[in-house]
Amino acid sequence: MAGERDRERLARWYREFGAAVGGGAVQDHGAWADAQVAAGSVTLWETPDGTPVAMAGLTPMVAGQIRVAPVHTPPHLRGRGYAGAAVVGAGRAARAAGAAEVLLFADPDSPTGTALYQRLGYRPVADFAEYAFR
Repeated sequence: MAGERDRERLARWYREFGAAVGGGAVQDHGAWADAQVAAGSVTLWETPDGTPVAMAGLTPMVAGQIRVAPVHTPPHLRGRGYAGAAVVGAGRAARAAGAAEVLLFADPDSPTGTALYQRLGYRPVADFAEYAFR
């Protein structure tokens, strides 16, 4: 689990995640990192030398459900199974915390991510659309 020593990395990866999904961060990246460290809700996947290479966060439980979010691997480290390992670790942590269901949202325009999640046992349940009114 990510700790205080990981705060700056979490903040940076949260900002990168927001940019990658095209929505930007929902909240200040530093505040988000502080909240995750305090809650102990981010699983980091590390190489054997202890270098973090991917993260998978967990939302608070609501109605017996915990959502895995966000999932991020820096671009230069992708394609090595790190995100999948982090998602599995986060899912196990969610189950250990008492979640009856573990959910995640996948971008249907990202076949790599969608295929990964299905290989890990997640199955499509519903499609959602997001609209912004200005």
